[in-house]
Amino acid sequence: MYQTWMRYFSPGPVHHRLGLVCLGVGLQHGALPPVGPRTLDHHVAVVIHAGSGWLRTPDGRTRTVTAPALLWLAPGVPHHYGAAGGTGWDEAFVDFTGPAVSAYTELGCIEPHRPLVPLTDTTAAHTAVHRIARAARRGNPLLELETSAAVHELLVALRRARADATPGGEPVLQALARDAFLPLTVAQHAARHGMTTAELRAAVRRGAGCSPKDYLLGIRLGRAKELLAATELPVAAVARRVGYADPAYFSRLFTRRVGTAPVRFRARQGRAVPGGWSARIPDPDHPPVIAPRPSA
Repeated sequence: MYQTWMRYFSPGPVHHRLGLVCLGVGLQHGALPPVGPRTLDHHVAVVIHAGSGWLRTPDGRTRTVTAPALLWLAPGVPHHYGAAGGTGWDEAFVDFTGPAVSAYTELGCIEPHRPLVPLTDTTAAHTAVHRIARAARRGNPLLELETSAAVHELLVALRRARADATPGGEPVLQALARDAFLPLTVAQHAARHGMTTAELRAAVRRGAGCSPKDYLLGIRLGRAKELLAATELPVAAVARRVGYADPAYFSRLFTRRVGTAPVRFRARQGRAVPGGWSARIPDPDHPPVIAPRPSA
């Protein structure tokens, strides 16, 4: 026995210019019949919330699927999968397409060559899917707008939920972020987490859509901006706080990546906030306001 609910849509040309459009959504539960073999002309994200099953890849291999997991069905790539007999599984699926697919793929949010992706959790993804399902009610005049926004939300949620982990079980990106300010090379970071450099590069590319060096640099420069804007620490002290022993190298790197020198960045931030900075935490019930200028 199984239960299924699904809706399919036909967005117009103007809606495709939103970047991503939803073509269909479904919620299914139980011992579902196998899907395929078939080939589609668009992407489908199949989120397995509970249960288990199997996936047969184009090379003929059969892989076990254990929830929580994601099946990426890519356009032009044959797929064949199904829930385990007896108990089956709980799944939600979203069909989508659009010109933004290439950007999301480049950023690592869509992995067309990785058909089975373990997840740590499906809560946020299911929230996005249910948002699409609610928008799919009959006669909703904002159907295409609401479902398009939810597809963007779904892709971000799935990227956050990917279960790329170190051999010790810690999520790779979480481990790197924790150690980002240590003066370590990428090879040393990899060794610290029991991985080869190639394994670390592949995991970070899957999780963040960039190299480990760029991921670490983004964290370091983000923290440097916070320290420059919110403290009076000398630039050399800021450099040391974010992992650079050579202040001159830090200043050159900051200038090249941010587009302005650290000292100028600090001055610009100070001028941008009326009244300057305050170390006091605002009261949520009485938020700070900018007083109107006195009349002439």
